[in-house]
Amino acid sequence: MPSVAERVVELVSKQMGVNAQQITPQTSFVNDLGADSLDTVELIMEFE
Repeated sequence: MPSVAERVVELVSKQMGVNAQQITPQTSFVNDLGADSLDTVELIMEFE
């Protein structure tokens, strides 16, 4: 079973269309991944 952190990385990678290896605990959704408000809402819905 994947850890919570691994699952979060997987969801963010899928949603943002980036390689999971680009995502670290310091990665900024907006500054590093180019997320907008819709991306943020969609990620929150995925986390639920």
